[in-house]
Amino acid sequence: MREMKDSGLKWIGQIPNGWEVNRIKYLFKTAKGLSVTKDNLIEEGLPVISYGQIHSKINTGVIVADELRRFVSYDYRKYVSSKLEKFDFAFADTSEDYEGCGNCVYKRTDDELYGGYHVVILHSIKKEDNRYFAYLFQTDAWREQIRTKASGVKVFSVTQKIINEASVIIPPVEMQARISNFLDAKCAEIDALTADIQTQIDTLEQYKRSVITEAVTRGLNPDVEMKDSGTPWCPLIPIHWKYANPKALFTQRLDRAYPGDKQLTASQEYGVIYQDEYMELTGTKIVTVMKDFSILKHVEPNDFVISMRSFQGGLEYSERRGSISSAYVMLIPNNEYVYPPFYRWFFKSSKYINAIQSTSNLVRDGQAMRYANFAQVPLFIIPLDEQKQISEYLDEKVRKIDEILKSKNNQLEILAEYKKSLIYEYVTGKKEVPSI
Repeated sequence: MREMKDSGLKWIGQIPNGWEVNRIKYLFKTAKGLSVTKDNLIEEGLPVISYGQIHSKINTGVIVADELRRFVSYDYRKYVSSKLEKFDFAFADTSEDYEGCGNCVYKRTDDELYGGYHVVILHSIKKEDNRYFAYLFQTDAWREQIRTKASGVKVFSVTQKIINEASVIIPPVEMQARISNFLDAKCAEIDALTADIQTQIDTLEQYKRSVITEAVTRGLNPDVEMKDSGTPWCPLIPIHWKYANPKALFTQRLDRAYPGDKQLTASQEYGVIYQDEYMELTGTKIVTVMKDFSILKHVEPNDFVISMRSFQGGLEYSERRGSISSAYVMLIPNNEYVYPPFYRWFFKSSKYINAIQSTSNLVRDGQAMRYANFAQVPLFIIPLDEQKQISEYLDEKVRKIDEILKSKNNQLEILAEYKKSLIYEYVTGKKEVPSI
């Protein structure tokens, strides 16, 4: 067992003898990235990486993936201080969450790349392999120095000064190489397992979508005779189903909020639930209307809410009574033709979502759908008992798929935590790289 010493740093404690401590500013020179925005991006040109790509989920922090590169005009070549040389780092200087403070990429290749918008560049002074630091920068312990000094409420700002003043622990050069090589190999194994599980998750999600779409547009009888539906979004339907105007099945609720209505929110993951439930489930704060309740609309159980993201499949079912933003549209089901739990699935089918998307070329992320859009997509009159059968079938089928998905996502979380722990233990000297 190797001898340890006090590092003098609260975030790390003891480090192995022979390891040193220094500040970033004595190892790197900082510079700003290019002042470019999305408007400056082109299909081909000078490769650039901005804060959005640094915060990408595919960024490992130890290499610049090709998928993270964007392009601007070669005219920006003149800003040489913004060029990332081999062994340099690019940090995002803003983050929308606390955990993202300290996100960075490491350039370990000779190809041309510039730092872009909201980027702090660390130019390596010694021009040596800095893979060890790339791994160190991934640890929560090291990042705590950045996070505690970042300023902001909704958006956190990470300045050059904050990064410059951060301390690092420095093993001998040969030990840095041993640690980096070891972690390269181990992390590659973990990343391969992660990618395989993610592929399984993607396949299951695709399968779930196909199961839902098949059941709500064709029914459960594979041998049923089909006929022309009269609508392009779903050309063939069972012979006993009928074409229907959406307005015959769902009318618009125009009621303003009732006294005592508890406020609701609509989400694709949880449907329509009370705001306090949503905040507890997600940890997200929502602005609650405290005075002018006239801006809210009333919602009854079995109503459907056309939410802000309905064109993405966000037409949500409500099992609760309450009030919701007037930016949303409420639909009242006609119980003569509609079994609401069936339409909870129907509105999530891929074919229907695509049809909704086609109702307006103005539909984009963040724009509300209107009743007029909803009314443009023909629906079908389906026997109520059949709607119930399909709904119960999908309840059980999707439940089983979701159980598998939950298990797979748990595996991803375990692998992510194991990777974080592995990196921390070896870059901090808590564990020694095994001898070959």
